[in-house]
Amino acid sequence: MEDTLRPLPLAYSPPRPQCPAQGIGTFGRSIRSITALMLREMSARYGRSPGGYIWAVLEPIGAIVVIAVALSFIIRVPSLGNSFLLFYASGYIPFLIYNLLQANITQALIYSRPLLMYPVVSWIDAILARFLLNLLTSIAVACIVLFGILRFTETNAILELGPLLISVGLMALLGLGHGTLNCLLFGLFPAWAQLWSIVSRPLMVVAGVFFVMEDLPGHVQDIMWWTPWIHATSLFRQGIYATYEPGFVSIILVLAWALVPLAFGLLLLRRFRQDILMR
Repeated sequence: MEDTLRPLPLAYSPPRPQCPAQGIGTFGRSIRSITALMLREMSARYGRSPGGYIWAVLEPIGAIVVIAVALSFIIRVPSLGNSFLLFYASGYIPFLIYNLLQANITQALIYSRPLLMYPVVSWIDAILARFLLNLLTSIAVACIVLFGILRFTETNAILELGPLLISVGLMALLGLGHGTLNCLLFGLFPAWAQLWSIVSRPLMVVAGVFFVMEDLPGHVQDIMWWTPWIHATSLFRQGIYATYEPGFVSIILVLAWALVPLAFGLLLLRRFRQDILMR
């Protein structure tokens, strides 16, 4: 009789049903947030305008054609090859990757400010979403432009994937680093936006879109060597022109220009992101 009336141990508790959301780790939540942010931006940027993604392709094509036609009246032959379209495309495409990433990552926190009020969405998700979306878009545009030039013009080129991929990776990392640092500076110091718009205007020239490094005088080459963009642009051209070998390229220099701003941007955004979002 005493055994049947013995109470249950106090440590016993029935199993609780687990909520599905509790089984999702931090990494899984981040992936879902990044995907949702990318889909939101795709719908907002391309889904509401006539033509959508077509304009993302037509804009660089128009810029390349205008540059090639205008400069063909001044210069008889391009610095490499015999096609003005391919030469300027080989310089403009890597710069486009950098410029598109840098400009969009700079506005990442401001653009996603309403969603960042939710705990499930973090500031790093907003930056990564813009980075991935614009990187994929710029790579797609680059493939379409290069294929169109090689297919519909009398130009023969054997593409070498190694230098092309390294160039795209370096320009993407530069865009991420500079965009992350500018995201911080634009948020804390609004005057920096106007100053950056002035400072960044010559970047297309500095990147070597219109020339190759070897065309410049020696003392100018010594100065240009310290800028990262022309290194990545020259690598891209190396992947298109089999006879072009830019011996001056320094990948370490480009990585330093990319990783140092990225590190400072991430560290300081972690500290001051709330101040930026509350402005």
